[in-house]
Amino acid sequence: MPAGSALRVAVVGGGPGGLYAAALLARQGHTVEVWERGAPEDTFGFGVVLSDETLGGIEQADTAVYAALGAEFVRWDDIDIVHRGRLLTSGGHGFAAIGRRRLLEILHERCAGLGVRLRFRTPAPPAAVLAASYDLVVAADGVHSATRQSGAAHFRPTLTSGHCRYIWLAADFAFDAFRFEIAETEHGVMQLHAYPYSADASTVIVEMHETVWRAAGFDLCDEAESAARCAKIFGEALRGRPLHGNRSAWTEFRTVVNERWSHGNVVLLGDAAHTAHFSIGSGTKLAVEDALALAEAVAAEPDVPAALAAYEAARRPAVASTQRAAAASMRWFEEIAGYVDQPARQFAFNLLTRSRRVTHDNLRLRDERFTRAVERDFGCPDEHTPPMFTPLKLRGLTLRNRVVVSPMDMYSAQDDDGMPGDFHLVHLGARALGGAALVMTEMVCVSPEGRITPGCTGLYTAEQAAAWTRIADFVHTSAPGTALGVQLGHSGRKGSTRRMWEGMDDPLPEGNWPVVAASELPYRPGVSAVPRALTAADLASIRSDFAAAAVRAAGCGFDLLELHCAHGYLLSGFLSPLTNHRTDTYGGSLENRLRFPLEVFDAVRAVWPADRPMTVRISATDWAPGGTSAQDAVDIAAAFAAHGADAIDVSTGQVVADERPEYGRSYQTPYADRIRGAVGVPVIAVGAISSWDDVNSLLLAGRADLCAVGRPHLYDPHWTLHAAADQSYEGPAAPWPAPYRAGSRKPPTGRG
Repeated sequence: MPAGSALRVAVVGGGPGGLYAAALLARQGHTVEVWERGAPEDTFGFGVVLSDETLGGIEQADTAVYAALGAEFVRWDDIDIVHRGRLLTSGGHGFAAIGRRRLLEILHERCAGLGVRLRFRTPAPPAAVLAASYDLVVAADGVHSATRQSGAAHFRPTLTSGHCRYIWLAADFAFDAFRFEIAETEHGVMQLHAYPYSADASTVIVEMHETVWRAAGFDLCDEAESAARCAKIFGEALRGRPLHGNRSAWTEFRTVVNERWSHGNVVLLGDAAHTAHFSIGSGTKLAVEDALALAEAVAAEPDVPAALAAYEAARRPAVASTQRAAAASMRWFEEIAGYVDQPARQFAFNLLTRSRRVTHDNLRLRDERFTRAVERDFGCPDEHTPPMFTPLKLRGLTLRNRVVVSPMDMYSAQDDDGMPGDFHLVHLGARALGGAALVMTEMVCVSPEGRITPGCTGLYTAEQAAAWTRIADFVHTSAPGTALGVQLGHSGRKGSTRRMWEGMDDPLPEGNWPVVAASELPYRPGVSAVPRALTAADLASIRSDFAAAAVRAAGCGFDLLELHCAHGYLLSGFLSPLTNHRTDTYGGSLENRLRFPLEVFDAVRAVWPADRPMTVRISATDWAPGGTSAQDAVDIAAAFAAHGADAIDVSTGQVVADERPEYGRSYQTPYADRIRGAVGVPVIAVGAISSWDDVNSLLLAGRADLCAVGRPHLYDPHWTLHAAADQSYEGPAAPWPAPYRAGSRKPPTGRG
């Protein structure tokens, strides 16, 4: 703001975020009033955890608050994980915690010293009333924000409830570390999250799935009975000591997301704007960091609108990242029953890396001894071999490492006749030379009508087979040890379209061919061609097309065959209830929707050499209401595994045009993880896996057996070899081709 332009600021809510925003704004010379409907000593919960990053921001913004906090913090480095009576400890993490009541006292004192008017036991006037009388209204009124609710038409909030119930309790002694423990009861798995917040007290959170909570009868328990029962269940961890509450109640976690954080001169802060699951300990952290960013923006910008825009622009990326991590952590605990059968150290590693913020490489820096033990359990040949360079056997094929070059459509067939040419030789050959264990072709179509675009390759003629043989021979001769896989598919209703860069999924302007599908439903109503529903004769013909292409593929020398049952193409269209509206034996129930894809699989498996593996790519969710459910995906994977699939390649989406994917780092991996745990079949994880650290982390945690990496291999065909060099690995799982060995070390840069 311009020098000397003091604002009148109203803060709604006297939690840590609201109080700290009030203090920071008062330090800038603004007149600040806080409304808090509770008493000064009122608070929920017990202790809060702040990161070193947050404390650094506090130190820079207000040394008085930082000094007061520093004198009170309890610090520790270890995380204890108890799995079926076995205690495993991972060190080097670094935590700082303080009692929530003491934190509020420090902030009350600081606000009072800066002239902030604190109105306790006083509900705030409506935001619209405050907005008319004050220059800035900071709504820090929590997850149940009345300000957000009254301005919902503008803020456009989305509130999503989790599937677990949890309760905040406390113990009158200090744990030695952050402790996670599971209890496998007759009703199901329950988990304890506990950490010290003073020399003689700890926060204890007990959490369990809603179904377990109801089965155990906790829905009928009051606070005292809940505390007593939890203390008994986790008696060993608590050393026989009791638990007590503080207006504690069993709660569903609610994730809050808002499209906008400000309206006029009213701005949301902390839980009013966004929430992050308690399992990553970021609720208070986010609120305090919001306060820091808001105060900085107010100081730097010329007026309130500019300040609020700058605040939101600065905070949104960090908050979105934290919410993605929190969502991953929350889902992990919701599905913990699927992990308890893992070996103890793998379970611990999985828990530590659940949010994707702690990774294999990061954990090795924190606690190398623990991480090396997990690697040995995984089967790494020695301490110099990263997990990604551990071999895997599928039938008669041994893959020398765990990296797959994803199938990626190139739309570059010669003369629009499905013929792979020099481009495909160079494209696939370059990636085969780049170190990955398995290089996959694009979707190779089983008939001219099965192409997506005129530029898609096929395997329906002898000439195409000869061209693919040339490519396979090059790979096997020039990159020995690299496996080449072929993905067979049929475009279904998504065919007869332009190449991606000409208009993805747009129909051809001329030269179209008729498209077919499970049902007469166009991919993009009003834009895409309406497909013809397949008849029994059509189904038999297409089965034959797949089998004939598989025979040709075997003759070409491909090492692995993948059946494409994902992304809304023909076989995927049978699997999804959104695209299969048939009333015959191929539609309706999931068993019926599986019928034709399984018939095709069986026809291909019957002619594909018995010693060569087959995989199936599926879309584990349609990212749309009424589509493939999580249980459907497990059942689909189980069905293919029962018919002989050696691995399931777990992708998602692209089934319907109005999908709403939840993008983010490794965002599709949870679906692979769920299938691996439920079915016991090897899985290939895909989707925004972009670093070798991600690959190592996913493998060690037991979430995947192979990782398919696509776009990074377009950026760098030698991505796998460079990953080996970055990790100082020079073993047999990532051999440099003889002509390239001189380049196996990263060149020096600059004068260095």
